[in-house]
Amino acid sequence: MKSLLAIACGALVLSGTTAQSQDNVQRPKMSTVSHLSVYTTDPEKTERFYVHDLGATKGTDPQDPAGVRYYFNAVQFVEVLPLPPGQDPKNRFHGVGYNTSSADAMRLYLGAHNVEVPSGVTKGSDGSTYFAVKDPEGNRIEFVQPPLHPPAVPADTVSDHMIHVGFIVHDVPTENAFYINLLGFRPYWHGGMKDDSADWISMQMPDGQDWVEYMTVKGPEKTGIPATMSQDNAGVLDHFALGVANIEHSYDVLFERDGLNGKHSPAQLGRDGKWQLNLYDPDGTRAELMEFQPAEKPCCSPFLLPSPTK
Repeated sequence: MKSLLAIACGALVLSGTTAQSQDNVQRPKMSTVSHLSVYTTDPEKTERFYVHDLGATKGTDPQDPAGVRYYFNAVQFVEVLPLPPGQDPKNRFHGVGYNTSSADAMRLYLGAHNVEVPSGVTKGSDGSTYFAVKDPEGNRIEFVQPPLHPPAVPADTVSDHMIHVGFIVHDVPTENAFYINLLGFRPYWHGGMKDDSADWISMQMPDGQDWVEYMTVKGPEKTGIPATMSQDNAGVLDHFALGVANIEHSYDVLFERDGLNGKHSPAQLGRDGKWQLNLYDPDGTRAELMEFQPAEKPCCSPFLLPSPTK
């Protein structure tokens, strides 16, 4: 496995649309995950999972009238969209989003660094502004400037902090050129089922402790779900995580609200030394409950940055 700081050879396979000097455009702050966006084939069962089991608050989708949002706090949510015709039947992953202090400044910054960006930001019906780009592997990456007055979210969730999002990655150096070199993400931890592996590569956001997790895969494909991978396995890799202080308490909360009837794992100690519990929505997307702090020394690599505390 190449170093986490490896730089992709050659230029990014992305074309720019903004002819501004790189030196004159600064990257705005980006400290928290915004959302994971997924597809569903059963909206009613999906709503029960997110609202009843996890305690999220259902809301309309300010970006897409066909979508639904399930909020864990005022600025972090899972967006659920109907599976479109012609979509790869194994794929339920639509994209990920990050909150930024200025969507337009981020658009100008990326455009100045030869990333293809839209001609302007879009304003959502909630007052947020946002735009989306494709990363080097074609994943939809959205940058969101939250509204001045975000929706109120009752404190009924299993967790009110989405600490990371993860998705399938094939070419780590090329993704690093986008995430580390351009966006300023910082290596946090890497590991796998073997002590010398780096199957999961986590990088914290440039101005905060939320992180993105590369779920690396091997094979001839350069993008998307490998041909030999099942929908269930793809859902394990394309996931989001909710931070909790104590996994036993979270298990008790889920048990008391009858939220463990669907597919789920037992509470277990992860390879990163953190206690976790995995649940799966009706389409197989994994919701990982994870303790903020490790309970023991992690495998494979040390933590390079402090973990979130709440």
